[in-house]
Amino acid sequence: MLSELILNDTTIKVSKCIEEKVNNLYKVSVEFDVTSEQYHDITTLLYEGIFDVKIPDNDVAFKGKIYHYSTSLTNLYKKDQIGIFTLTLIEVNN
Repeated sequence: MLSELILNDTTIKVSKCIEEKVNNLYKVSVEFDVTSEQYHDITTLLYEGIFDVKIPDNDVAFKGKIYHYSTSLTNLYKKDQIGIFTLTLIEVNN
């Protein structure tokens, strides 16, 4: 079970993960909690769109882009909120 994902040197603890190959490209789908305190930093990171993706548990690294993204809450600026983010990344050809 994947426990963390690293996007551009930011480590994210994940609660669920599905890894697969699609047309010979690596694809990873994860769920993770984001607190109101983390919200700004995580969403700013996700706006970058293209990432150096590392999966330390499986010794996998690739350049990836967002394939799908959603969240259970749209306003985490309210104190003490926790949202569940769903993120799918797919490898991009260099």
